[in-house]
Amino acid sequence: MRVTFLGTGSAMPTGDRFQAGILVQADGRTLLIDCGAGSLQRLQQSGVGYENVSTVLLTHHHLDHVADLLPLMKARWLAGEEHLEVVGPQGTKALVDDLLDVYEYMRDKLEIQVREVVAGEFSVAGFDVSAYETRHSLPCLAYRFGNLFTFSGDSEAFAGLANFAEGSAILAHDCSFPDDVDVSNHPTPDALGRELSGREIGRVYLTHLYPHTEGRHDEMLESIAAHYNGDVRFAEDLQTVSIT
Repeated sequence: MRVTFLGTGSAMPTGDRFQAGILVQADGRTLLIDCGAGSLQRLQQSGVGYENVSTVLLTHHHLDHVADLLPLMKARWLAGEEHLEVVGPQGTKALVDDLLDVYEYMRDKLEIQVREVVAGEFSVAGFDVSAYETRHSLPCLAYRFGNLFTFSGDSEAFAGLANFAEGSAILAHDCSFPDDVDVSNHPTPDALGRELSGREIGRVYLTHLYPHTEGRHDEMLESIAAHYNGDVRFAEDLQTVSIT
């Protein structure tokens, strides 16, 4: 499996970090998780291209996770592609319908298939996936791909999510702010380190990074390391991780 971080930023993107998007590839299968602003550019820069993304799996419906969904539809239509599948939590069908109500000319350009999923197990784009409900300000799902890869989506750090991720070769986890930011719905490094303590995870990549984290990576890693002694790194846009 290959996991490519297309966007490791947040609702306040920087020049180096676009909004949320992760590409998962294995044995000819391709899945895009989330589709924030900049995802189309990063898909082209990655060499995969939007033409080769026919399924999008959404963690939740905040703007920084869906902003490029309609542009993806249009780009695929213009490229001669005929369909797109959008999978996500409850409300995904209403989201897509509302987007197409605003841009009505796009309604019949592609065959759009929408599927809503809940916590539990399902298949998408040929992948077997487990979903777990996170703690965020909108309904949000974390996704696990066997023992290879888990993505937290947006969430506070809590024991249930850490248990869900345990045993993964790679965990990509929201770590939006440094410790001195008073925040809910996202974890700080100290909170994340405490919840990961004692868990067996191959490597943790921190993502969904607000500009507040810039220049403070070392102290954030130290804060996590005070509780969790595993391998923790910051994800970067267009970074690809191979998992076996």
